Amino acid sequence: MLYWLSQFSDTFGVLNVFRYITFRTGGAVITALLFVFLFGPMIIEKLRLSQGKGQPIREDGPQSHLLTKKGTPTMGGLMILSGLVVSTLLWANLANPYVWIVLFVTLGFGTIGLYDDYLKVTRATASNGFSGRTRLALETIIAATAVVVMMQIGRGPLASSLALPFFKDMVINLGWFFIILGAFVIVGAGNAVNLTDGLDGLAIVPVMIAAASFALIAYLAGNFVFAEYLQIRHVPGAGELAILCGAVIGAGLGFLWFNAPPASIFMGDTGSLALGGLLGSVAVATKHEIPLAIIGGLFVLEAVSVIVQVVSFKLTGKRVFRMAPIHHHFEQLGWTESQVVIRFWIISITLALLGLSTLKLR
Repeated sequence: MLYWLSQFSDTFGVLNVFRYITFRTGGAVITALLFVFLFGPMIIEKLRLSQGKGQPIREDGPQSHLLTKKGTPTMGGLMILSGLVVSTLLWANLANPYVWIVLFVTLGFGTIGLYDDYLKVTRATASNGFSGRTRLALETIIAATAVVVMMQIGRGPLASSLALPFFKDMVINLGWFFIILGAFVIVGAGNAVNLTDGLDGLAIVPVMIAAASFALIAYLAGNFVFAEYLQIRHVPGAGELAILCGAVIGAGLGFLWFNAPPASIFMGDTGSLALGGLLGSVAVATKHEIPLAIIGGLFVLEAVSVIVQVVSFKLTGKRVFRMAPIHHHFEQLGWTESQVVIRFWIISITLALLGLSTLKLR
């Protein structure tokens, strides 16, 4: 919305700053942060009153969780999404189609997560939520729709190609099969972040780290000069996605204020699915699907731990980990919650730096 003020820069020169993505990204961070700070307590109180007993806690999980987390309200993703949407609408160029595509995925996944959280709260069980197959089908439809639109507005063969990091000109044109790959990346990212969200502050900080990484990637990929210098794929218009990523950082910081242990509210599927979907869709839009697996390697690790645990138990009747996702495994080994969270943050930062190194190692 504020982007349109730049049209009057000929009369008022100071308004020219609204043309710059960097300025508007900074504005998006601050706006989202202030929004969550100001309205967060009210949202928490309303959710606490409406949910009664709060989010159900897994009875087979660490026993300390039953004592310290019981009664904490969920659906805190509403705080994050509200700040993100308001900030994006205020600072982004709303004529840019990528902005609306990513918002479509984010809010679509958020709605699915919200319904799942609602079912868990009303049924008072941590496992009796949305049907897994139905939920996955809806996520796939949303993701595939977004990928199809991206391919339509994209530039030539690149729109349906997979770009390989570490190589200057190597891309694999998948044609319409790119829809399957793109949808897999988006759905996989959404559910991987969802699995990571199990401890206070564990998911939101790695999400912010990944969002900061992709804010830089989107800005560079959307700028022809920088993209040419770094020899990465140039995606016209993708730079505007840096503003959405900035809004994630601001809203995430605000949420972390209330989610810091002991948490006043949980993100829930409402937030984790939405934020994972956002990261996945930004990765697809900027042609950095593979670097997402590196930058978001912590989420991949969490998802793989669940897959390995399930497959191993079904095939052999034995468990590889004491408990999955893997952050609970380390709790069972004796790590405190704060040790798990902080050490996983360190891993996330390291992986983000490794992922960003793919921008120059060509």
